[in-house]
Amino acid sequence: MSLKVALQMDPVENIDITADSTFVIGLEAQNRGHELFYYQPDDLQYVGGKVLARVQSLELRDEVGNHCTLGAAKVIDLSTMDVIWLRQDPPFDMAYLTTTYFLELLHPKTFVVNNPTAVRDNPEKLYNCKFPDLVPPTLITRDIEAIKAFRLEHKDIIVKPLYGNGGWGVFHIKPDDENLNTLLEMHMAGSREPLVIQAYLSAVRAGDKRIILVDGEPVGAINRIPPEGEARSNMHAGGTPEASTLNARDLEICKAIGPDLKKRGLIFAGIDVIGGYLTEINVTSPTGLQEIRNFDGVALEGALWDAIEAKIS
Repeated sequence: MSLKVALQMDPVENIDITADSTFVIGLEAQNRGHELFYYQPDDLQYVGGKVLARVQSLELRDEVGNHCTLGAAKVIDLSTMDVIWLRQDPPFDMAYLTTTYFLELLHPKTFVVNNPTAVRDNPEKLYNCKFPDLVPPTLITRDIEAIKAFRLEHKDIIVKPLYGNGGWGVFHIKPDDENLNTLLEMHMAGSREPLVIQAYLSAVRAGDKRIILVDGEPVGAINRIPPEGEARSNMHAGGTPEASTLNARDLEICKAIGPDLKKRGLIFAGIDVIGGYLTEINVTSPTGLQEIRNFDGVALEGALWDAIEAKIS
């Protein structure tokens, strides 16, 4: 089949094609004979009962510095697309949420990946709370006294914004750290959002495993090692990727959450596992495809397109 595929993403000309998952998703679509189009979230419109966007045709190439050619911009009815990829990076704010409301008007007649309703309803740091037996001790609140009580119980804690991404705003508060009150004051003054407080998992020194699931099935993994003196293992924070496989606990976690991902139409998910605990379920703009291919030689974008084409056919 030949499909019309639109990528809703950040500026395509600025991506790092050696690491970007959306790039290989688009390249795989192109290699399968699908027609690519591109637009940014700000290009969306709702007019007269239709969801429109100012799009450009897109040709991709695996050439650093010369990876894309864009056609002339034109406004089209997005219902004429067969597939739309919701792939802009967070922050998961009202602007992001608004794009899910637009795309919800199109799905499933125009197939949106991931299901925009499910993306909106399942933020990464809240979705895993539906599986309390799998997650580390966790508190989500703005109640300062509750946070202090949690710290008193668990001593060593991680504090992070509920809707942060890429390791932004993550703090490791050790038992002798005197900065918790100041951190809370700064957050409360600048944000109305709750904080996520978790017991610190010392196993993070051995790595934070990213596992990719396609339509609820685990298909690959990579481990991310935090640099010395750093609590975060995210690539954006200097984490070092290394090859990884799935152990019995990983498979147990995947078996528990996989059916729910599939039911909600969350075809592309990336979960984070530290020391056998599920810490996040990433469904907005999961990454990791290229890192896994670099170590395992497996092109997981092929499995993604196999799943999408099967559902459309």
